[in-house]
Amino acid sequence: MTTTTLRLTAAVRLHGGALPLLSGDIAMDGLQLDQIKVEPQIAAYRRMVRDLAFDVCELAPTTYLCAKAFNKQFTAIPVFLTRDFHHRSVVCNVASGIKEPKDLIGKKFGVRAYTVTTGVWTRGILESEYGVDPARVTWYTDDEEHVTEWVPPSNVVRLPPGESLAAMIAAGRLDAALSGAAGIGRSGPPTANWEAAAAQAVAAPTAAQLVPLFPNARTLEAAWYQRTGIFPIHGLIVIKNAVLAEHPWVALELLRAFQASKDLHLQRLAEAGPSTTDDRLILENQELIGGGDPLSCGLEANRPTIEALIQYAYSQKIIPTKVRPEEVFAPNALDL
Repeated sequence: MTTTTLRLTAAVRLHGGALPLLSGDIAMDGLQLDQIKVEPQIAAYRRMVRDLAFDVCELAPTTYLCAKAFNKQFTAIPVFLTRDFHHRSVVCNVASGIKEPKDLIGKKFGVRAYTVTTGVWTRGILESEYGVDPARVTWYTDDEEHVTEWVPPSNVVRLPPGESLAAMIAAGRLDAALSGAAGIGRSGPPTANWEAAAAQAVAAPTAAQLVPLFPNARTLEAAWYQRTGIFPIHGLIVIKNAVLAEHPWVALELLRAFQASKDLHLQRLAEAGPSTTDDRLILENQELIGGGDPLSCGLEANRPTIEALIQYAYSQKIIPTKVRPEEVFAPNALDL
């Protein structure tokens, strides 16, 4: 461990369990993070994947798995800043005739990009729980993939520049889509305030046209979690390999610091209640999982979830081979 303070650039959103750490409420041993704000965060994903732009970065899990398959020079620690369930993510055009998941076979489904993590989780659930083979659905995308070397399957159609999933479903040209930033809740490339602008532009004309695929999504999500132990992860932390090569202790110290930050944030939420949409989601999901840790860190506590995501990424042709969870994270920071 160095006796001087190591300063690292960090593109991590000031939200949720990371908030106490990034606000300076959690002390680190020999380490300081200089936060770089990138709006929206997926623009930071691209800068990290393509240019190694930061020492530390919040990154989407399937972007990370795909990037590692192409030997990108960074490594994750098992810190998951956001989590959510995804039965609730699928909406269908009322004119599509879709009544149950298997009706998606042969249909047109919109997702921002094929490797987007919400899409991977959703396709995995549709296949493993309901027998919907992703290869039998045509996936329409309106944004580029973060890892430019990755080649999508033949049943993925990229919309021409200027066209969007939101406009396409409003015109009745899509049968189903993901809601929110992963689908029709935004439009166009990642620029500042894209989600808010898109919501104002597209929510009203499409609302009457859309119905959820799973009207009882919350009940299904709770039952799925209780049966499988899978709690979908988003927003993990990666560290540049050059930093880890010179300062291997950084991985464990960041794992410790983020875990302490998460614990403090959850304590504050229990005492004062939520004040943001992110915090309300944390507490909602905590209730859904029966009161457990809604932002748990470490490999062992999250093994079923990580194994499922690797399996889904492999079966959906996002990674060429299955890897073991131990291969995904820095070996000296699997657990505290």
